[in-house]
Amino acid sequence: MGLEIESRPSELPYIERVWRSRSDEVGRMTSIATSHWELVFWEHHGQVQAAVLGPEPKACLAPVPMNATFFGISFALGTSMPHIPISRLVGSSAEIPDVTRRSVWLKGSAWHPPDYDNAEAFVRRMVREGIVDCDPIVPAVLDGATPDVSERTLQRRFVAATGLTRGAIRQIHRAREAAVLIQEGASAQDVVHRLGYFDQPHLARSLTRYIGRTATRLSSPDRAEPLSLLYKTSASMPA
Repeated sequence: MGLEIESRPSELPYIERVWRSRSDEVGRMTSIATSHWELVFWEHHGQVQAAVLGPEPKACLAPVPMNATFFGISFALGTSMPHIPISRLVGSSAEIPDVTRRSVWLKGSAWHPPDYDNAEAFVRRMVREGIVDCDPIVPAVLDGATPDVSERTLQRRFVAATGLTRGAIRQIHRAREAAVLIQEGASAQDVVHRLGYFDQPHLARSLTRYIGRTATRLSSPDRAEPLSLLYKTSASMPA
């Protein structure tokens, strides 16, 4: 009952995570903030739909069609679709028309829709055909590199590639990490010290803005209004 979500990491550098889910007697969820854009497919009452979902700078309530199945590819930071500027997608989405179980049209060509097990092959083709690109400076900085460019140029490149500033990405990343720790049983005070929040009110404001939950609510999962994909990552926090 509720929203069942399964996800996995990927060895492909263009992909952050691959996920699938099913809704059962749930009408809405809390969509938590995310710095990644996604390609999502869903089927409801035999009708298949798809959309590109942009980064979400804050948590919000989102409707969920009951008894539907979903599949999504969450793309790595710095990855983008040049023909759809990421600035248009922040807090928004772009529908992909004329999708069926057998075909999806991308940039004038018919493709077989991907699934949970072949997402990497689908994205490799997107890269080969120039539908997906990546600004190498973004993953380099996230891995700890110090590129020989000015701070202003770096910020401009981050916003152009991700739709968000490095500061916004850092705050979203930290709030998601805090939410995972609290769900695993860590106390609010422990999370404050581990993740560098000023104090518990600072943590509370961050959780409310980016996760849409208080620490108390995170400790008791709400199946009537579940959270969207939240996972433990081994990646370092953006610099």
